[in-house]
Amino acid sequence: MFSTAVIVFREVFEIVLIVGIVLAATKAVPKRWVAVGIGFAGGLIGSLLVAFFTGQISEFAEGMGQEYFNAGILFTAAAFIGWTLIWMKRHAREMKAHFTRVGEAVATGTLPYISISIVIVLAILREGAEISLFLSGQYYVGIASGAELAAGSAIGFVAGAFVGILLYLGLIRISTRAFLQITSWLLALVVAGMIVQGIGFLSAAGMFEDLSYTLWDSSWVLAEDNLLGKSMKALVGYTAQPSAIQLIAFIATMGFLALALKIAGRPQKRVAEAAVPAE
Repeated sequence: MFSTAVIVFREVFEIVLIVGIVLAATKAVPKRWVAVGIGFAGGLIGSLLVAFFTGQISEFAEGMGQEYFNAGILFTAAAFIGWTLIWMKRHAREMKAHFTRVGEAVATGTLPYISISIVIVLAILREGAEISLFLSGQYYVGIASGAELAAGSAIGFVAGAFVGILLYLGLIRISTRAFLQITSWLLALVVAGMIVQGIGFLSAAGMFEDLSYTLWDSSWVLAEDNLLGKSMKALVGYTAQPSAIQLIAFIATMGFLALALKIAGRPQKRVAEAAVPAE
């Protein structure tokens, strides 16, 4: 439930930030809330379609090598979330400038009114697709029940919308950059946890036999069947009896994400506008 709340919180917070940027740039546009409403409806419908077809594919493929199928779902969701993390780290500034330019262009009449709705639709569809993949993976693999996913989603949605709206209204002042960095690392842990769980399914199918031996048993400290154990399992793929390959996968995933985020966070080199002639 905790990992679900983290995912939904982050995505909803990003949606509110994007909507806030567009609204701030379109103050002079009449009935802008109508365009935002249309955008929300379109994005929500698109996200539900992604969730529906993901579920259909999952039901169709059940029984076709269940361990491999489960691992495939987890790896797909982890890859999508990890790629989005790195992409957002690289292009966050450009995205903010882009949304601002779109809003200002609509306000001045350069772009059509429907552009507001299109921007909102694409934002919600991107974030909604990420949520759908994650929730489908957790549910069909059996990591979390429908009730746990629903509760985590509700908590994440309310918290993300609440914090985002307060930030937009200026009622709270926090460093958006630092806030996104913290949640980015939480998502990195979620990605690593999904990889670890996927590796566990492959090990159960007979792969990695030389590295499938148990390293330790920590069930006496933290059992997997209690609330904290379940939360840690969902967040970082915790298992009381981890195998060597699972530990390797966790370290390798976190190392890769740390390096990728560091590289993505570097300022892009600016090309000199013109060479200065020598005197």
